[in-house]
Amino acid sequence: MKRVVSVSLGSSTRDHRAVVNLLGEDFDISREGMDGKLDRAIARVRELDGTVDAIGLGGIDVYLYAGSKRYALRDGVRLLQAAKITPVVDGSGLKNTLEREAVRYMQDDLGIELRGKQVLMVSALDRFGMAQALVDAGADVLFGDFIFALDKDMAVRDLHTFEEMAEKYLPDACKLPFQFFYPTGKKQEKPPEPKYPQYYEEADIIAGDFHFMRQFMPARLDGKIVLTNTVTAANVDELRERGVKTLITTTPDFEGRSFGTNVVEAALLALLGKTWDDVTPADYERVLHALHLRPRVIALH
Repeated sequence: MKRVVSVSLGSSTRDHRAVVNLLGEDFDISREGMDGKLDRAIARVRELDGTVDAIGLGGIDVYLYAGSKRYALRDGVRLLQAAKITPVVDGSGLKNTLEREAVRYMQDDLGIELRGKQVLMVSALDRFGMAQALVDAGADVLFGDFIFALDKDMAVRDLHTFEEMAEKYLPDACKLPFQFFYPTGKKQEKPPEPKYPQYYEEADIIAGDFHFMRQFMPARLDGKIVLTNTVTAANVDELRERGVKTLITTTPDFEGRSFGTNVVEAALLALLGKTWDDVTPADYERVLHALHLRPRVIALH
């Protein structure tokens, strides 16, 4: 049996373990939250190095993307370099393949017309493939990175403008502690503190990272479609209570919850028997096609 572990800067209350079969191979998949403690996460990666088949990094990115440019986060690189033997991923490779496919699935399989739809993309930098696919589908996308990560009321609606702003701000932002602009540890358990509600209210679809989405979420989201992942059963109930119409998770259900893309990417890396540097988008697409992975769709209302 192959073993995959996600070491996450998120809350340990969200930990989960599942045994799944992928292409005839059994996998023991688990998620371990480090409650926002980076040094503890680095130590755990070092402990796991050489003892498991692949490691995913959750609650943090190693790389952010805007257009053809890649930006490395200082804290993410520290975590990546803590392992010397076992392949480590942050989910970004899979986001650029699986999450593009999720957008296509929404249109072709679910019949959701995206052209002209108002989409709030709470963070495009860590899900550029999803953001780009939504733009290509004709959606009117608001890029919320500067609003929700940097707390600046800057409503960017043009992809080219977004890429220019990312090039301006990211080199300095990537040097900051990751906790500066992303909720980790106990912050993930706090009730949402509504802020910038107008951007949620005008959106037909709210897309992107669940924690970015949740931290400023208003009390009511009646009739909205939410496109995200890494949701627990409690998160599903919360979205239902707020009036969300449909929840779509880009990763499938594994024994009661959708894991993060870092977990699924780590499992695919273990299947492929490659390092992160050696794997290609074509490799991911081939395995994803063989697995027939589909987004999870939950009609809440």
